[in-house]
Amino acid sequence: MSITDKNIDGGKAFDWGKVSTDYAKFRDIYPQEFYDKIIARGLCIKGQSVLDIGTGTGVLPRNMYRYGAKWTGTDISENQIEQAKILSAGMDINYDVLPAENINFPAHSFDVITACQCFWYFNHEQIKSKFFRMLKPNGHLLVLYMAWLPFEDKIAGESEKLVLKYNPKWSGAGETIHPIWIPDCYKEAFELVYHEEYPLMVHFTRESWHGRMKACRGIGASLTEQEISAWEQEHIKLLAEIAPDEFDILHYGAIAELQIEGGLK
Repeated sequence: MSITDKNIDGGKAFDWGKVSTDYAKFRDIYPQEFYDKIIARGLCIKGQSVLDIGTGTGVLPRNMYRYGAKWTGTDISENQIEQAKILSAGMDINYDVLPAENINFPAHSFDVITACQCFWYFNHEQIKSKFFRMLKPNGHLLVLYMAWLPFEDKIAGESEKLVLKYNPKWSGAGETIHPIWIPDCYKEAFELVYHEEYPLMVHFTRESWHGRMKACRGIGASLTEQEISAWEQEHIKLLAEIAPDEFDILHYGAIAELQIEGGLK
């Protein structure tokens, strides 16, 4: 499903379904520390029911399944959900193709709602009341994010420049470590009870980093096949010149935990 948002990439349309195969193969890359931060907050564990909004290929439910929570994942893209189901074979995870704003689970269905790498895509004025209604008393909204740091990591910086060559209005560029932005409208029902931003090293080969970059919104989800092919040729050549066979890319992780106002701290 093609998405257009004037606040993202200058309004250039993108469709995660175009890149689902690469997304499934190359974007399941969160280090264990990323998941440890969630567990340390006592969230997404045994005895809890969790809704993962914008689940993509089910990266969060699949990797956290071993901690015992009951997971449901939703995503706007049918292709992404198809990949999630394939990769979740043998796991008791429910997946539904639904835009975030159309989600309508019964009241008090979930202990935790997670949004990983997708929070800025939502219509917050429309969805905040649904989050509140679907969460149990004392429920938590957990927003998660990870990004490479182009000004501190040479390989990431050079790859990012090449994305911008082909997609100059791509708004995913230029990341620095900062807290996750939470719109003011959430203050009506939620309290920000915890946030943390921390450095992460993520290991890649040339192939897996190339795949990760291709699976970003600025390339695979938005360019034409001809443009993607041209970018691929340049990027493979670039990595042969600047990157060893295996390397680490400096990222940062961020977590923001919101709780229903008046809940236990």
